[in-house]
Amino acid sequence: MSNRPESLDDFDESDHVELNRLLLDSLAPIAPNLKQHEVLRTRIMERITHSIASQAGLLTVRLKDGVWQTLKSGIRFKPLWAGPEGSSILIEFAPGAALPAHRHSWVEEGVVLWGDLEMGELELEPLDYHMSPIGSCHASIRSRQGALAYLRGTSLGHKPSVLRELLGGLLPLGGDPPLTVFANKNNNWVEVVEGVLKKDLWFDNTRVSRFYRLEPGSRVAEHTHLLDEECMMLEGEVFLGDTLLRAGDYQLAPAGTMHGEVYSDVGAT
Repeated sequence: MSNRPESLDDFDESDHVELNRLLLDSLAPIAPNLKQHEVLRTRIMERITHSIASQAGLLTVRLKDGVWQTLKSGIRFKPLWAGPEGSSILIEFAPGAALPAHRHSWVEEGVVLWGDLEMGELELEPLDYHMSPIGSCHASIRSRQGALAYLRGTSLGHKPSVLRELLGGLLPLGGDPPLTVFANKNNNWVEVVEGVLKKDLWFDNTRVSRFYRLEPGSRVAEHTHLLDEECMMLEGEVFLGDTLLRAGDYQLAPAGTMHGEVYSDVGAT
């Protein structure tokens, strides 16, 4: 007759103790192979050096990083990059906060990251896009529930330009009409490569603004930038080379810089 338990369920505490002792007695330290250790270390250091070099010139601002500045009660903004045609920022509205009417010095583009924004009768929700042409003027911007938005081409951060835009807002409305692209209108998506779609929002003779949507597991080959490229992460996660960006993160790739392979394992917008 055997005293061996018929299943793991029949083990008592003393059996587990004895089993652990037998396993530990059979384990012996493995002496490291110094040659293999040095080869591995050299490969890792070479990879780190290459990664640092490939990201030279790129500007990355995480959602949790940067310095927030108070614009007025209930509204603050975080500068991301001061470009030649206005600044790129994140702007946050507390519930009920509002900005007065103003006239735009540059083409201003905005995407709502979360919450809601109202501009007169226009209501914007998450992932809605709005473009205001140079010289255009719109009514005050208000948020009922609070909001976070990304703006490109704004005067915020440059006081003389802010004052000029506010004074311009007192004049009669005018300028070319604005453009709004709503997130719930899922048309006009074009597949670039397998699992990667783009949706053009606005363009002029030299630039284009668009959404990119990456399905889980999709990839885009490494590439060089002919113009300054700004990227605001709206949803999901994506690797730009060795840099992982999450929702709310921003990256500027100046003209002449390169991105390594673009990859998303969970999907991204």
